[in-house]
Amino acid sequence: MTGLLLTQNSSFIIGPVAKLLGYIMEGIFWVLDKLSMPNIGVAIILFTILIYLLMLPLTIKQQKFSKFSAKMNPELQAIQKKYMGKNDNDSMMKMQAETKEVYAKYGVSPSGSCLQLLIQMPILFALYRVIYSIPAYVAQVKEAFIPLVNGLMNKAGSAEFIQTLSSAGMFNKQFKNEEFLANNAEYVQNTYIDVLNRASNADWNLIAEKYPELSEEISATLGQLDVYNNFLGLNVGYSPWDTIKMEWIADERNWFLIIGAVAIPLLSALTQWLNIKLSPSQATSESNNGEENPMMASMKTMNMMMPIMSAFFCFTLPAGMGLYWIAGAVVRMIQQVAINKYIDSIDIDTLIAKNSEKYREKMKKQGVLVEGINQKAKNNTRNVASKAPVKTEEQKKEEMKKATEYYNKTNKNAKPGSLAAKANMVKQYNEKNNK
Repeated sequence: MTGLLLTQNSSFIIGPVAKLLGYIMEGIFWVLDKLSMPNIGVAIILFTILIYLLMLPLTIKQQKFSKFSAKMNPELQAIQKKYMGKNDNDSMMKMQAETKEVYAKYGVSPSGSCLQLLIQMPILFALYRVIYSIPAYVAQVKEAFIPLVNGLMNKAGSAEFIQTLSSAGMFNKQFKNEEFLANNAEYVQNTYIDVLNRASNADWNLIAEKYPELSEEISATLGQLDVYNNFLGLNVGYSPWDTIKMEWIADERNWFLIIGAVAIPLLSALTQWLNIKLSPSQATSESNNGEENPMMASMKTMNMMMPIMSAFFCFTLPAGMGLYWIAGAVVRMIQQVAINKYIDSIDIDTLIAKNSEKYREKMKKQGVLVEGINQKAKNNTRNVASKAPVKTEEQKKEEMKKATEYYNKTNKNAKPGSLAAKANMVKQYNEKNNK
């Protein structure tokens, strides 16, 4: 693939992943082109579905941990209450061992889904990068710009003119780069394509006015990009806000396009909200019966803000990013429903027995003998912390009276229950224990 080396991500981890995903995107676009429908919007949807299907094993592990967390939390909280305030080493070791047994019987790691998230994050960031810079990873899209860019590069002062376009603002660093200043042909070509790939209708009109002799190349480029970017009438290269502005100032407004532009951020927010409602973490939060810790409250706030943020970003970023978020949210919802049904169908007792055996075998290999955790698993969480018998007020008063009389034998003047009697009790107790 002869993508744009300039706009391809070159970071240590995301760069190689983005390049691999770029090959997948280019392959999808090639297939669509052979089917006479080379459309970036369709390619983004298919690309998103394929990537999420490839990540399905990681997603299952992550959802499994989240689902079982709701079942484990009462037991984990009971253990924490049992050892609350006990900071000695022996208590801490016992608490750690009991907590480890709870995780072991449910067959999940104490680190939870951290590993899965660490693997998924570079993929998701790289996925975003590929979709945001399609010409950098899909050679066929890049080639649509080449005739016009070559024509512009042969025009004196074109570099200075290109920098005046509204879409050039985000590429200021590239214009100041030594390679650009030295007229490195490949670097300059890539920079021009970066700017033109973000150009608005107003920018294209300025180019046509400045270089009427390139009208044929401009028309050919715009015609090809329209084929690539047109998705249900919307240009996925423009943001919904740009589309609304262009249609609003037009003599004949296309209300279908305005409604479509508004629908993308709204659908993104709606699908994100439904995604959150279906997530196991949300179910865990709702099952706490009003008992919220600061972390849970923070998560609820974030869950409310995410759909709003999604709508805002979709409104200002290219519509192609909105399609990616909507498609991704829909795929995740389908996955969550299927995974939740699968986990709910699992026999917990059978799973616990199986995991208990695995845990015992693992401990035996390490030379540690452990009691079967299967029986512990069946105990009600209320029994995790053994409860001392509750004494009545009468019993407490009787015990205090007896203790006071016993320790007050050496001080006949102290009245039972008085401050002097209590002080004498402490004194006698200390003398007895220091012998």
